Order: sequence, then structure tokens, then C-alpha cells
Amino acid sequence: MQTYVALLYSIILGEGRRVVMADLKAMAEQLGLKNPRTLVATGNLVFEAPATDIADLEQRLEAAFEKTFGRHVDIIVRNAQNWLTLAAGNPFPAESALVGDQVAVRVMREPAPVDAVAALQAYVAEDEKVVSVSGDIWVVFSRARPSSRLLAATNHKRMGIGTSRNWNTVRRLAEMVDSRQ
Repeated sequence: MQTYVALLYSIILGEGRRVVMADLKAMAEQLGLKNPRTLVATGNLVFEAPATDIADLEQRLEAAFEKTFGRHVDIIVRNAQNWLTLAAGNPFPAESALVGDQVAVRVMREPAPVDAVAALQAYVAEDEKVVSVSGDIWVVFSRARPSSRLLAATNHKRMGIGTSRNWNTVRRLAEMVDSRQ
């Protein structure tokens, strides 16, 4: 059995409707995934399954989600080792220790295009940073600006399919999968 992390792009089903994590866990169990558990109510799922192709697992989860909740949502899956590598590769450890909620990574299905990541520099405010690590996009957001231009610039159209998680969530998911190794 292999441990996996699945990240939902959105848990909003419509006006006033959100995915309940107990329902997400039940969906995973119906797919035959073992020991599904969630972290906070933002669409983070950790589970065990036989080693398989990641793209196939993403497609199965997305199809089950659409059938269960009536809406398509992109789901990014990483195996445990890949997730631990992602967490260990945090290029902003000092900032993460101080303001873990202001450091985020956009976890990509396919590596972000190099030219698109370079173009993000035009959106970086004076107190922000952005860098690509192994195709995922790490960002330090401004504490002074509640709405960063950089956040909007890291969208699907420019970067491809991905979803963002702050450092606190990345770290806690790493702890969850590391305890299963």
C-alpha cells in the first residue's frame, strides 16, 4: 500500500454549499481507498491505496467527486514521497517559520511553464517573493496587502491546473504522511 495526498481545487459546490469532509471521506471509501482522513475543511485528503498511476487516480477521484457532489473539481494527487520532497524543498524556510500562513505553494498537475513563472515577476510586490521548485510555484505573500496581484496571476489559464496550500497545511500534511511511512 502507498500513501497519497489529494488536494481539491475547490470545495464550493454552489452558493452556500460546501463539501463536508465526512462526505469526502465516505466518497474515498466507496472508491476502495483505505484509511481516508482529512486535514482542515479545505479539501485535503490523505489515504492509502495500492501503488498506481497518479493520473489514473486523479481521474478516478474527479469522476467520483462529480458523481457524488454534482460538480467537476480538479484534484491533484501526490504520493507520500513526492509530498515529503515538496515540503522539504520549501525555498522560504525563514519566512515559513515566521508567517506560515503567508507562504504558499501552488501544487501543479504538470510543471508550471518556465516562461509563465518568469512572467509572474511583473506581479510581485516589494515585500513578496515567487520561485518555481520542481514545477510547483512557491510564493511569499505580502502581509500588508490583503489582495495580492500575484495570487490572481497564478491562475489556471496562465499556469495550468494546480491548487494552492499555505505552508501550515503543507507541513501538517507532511506530518500526516510521514507518520504512515
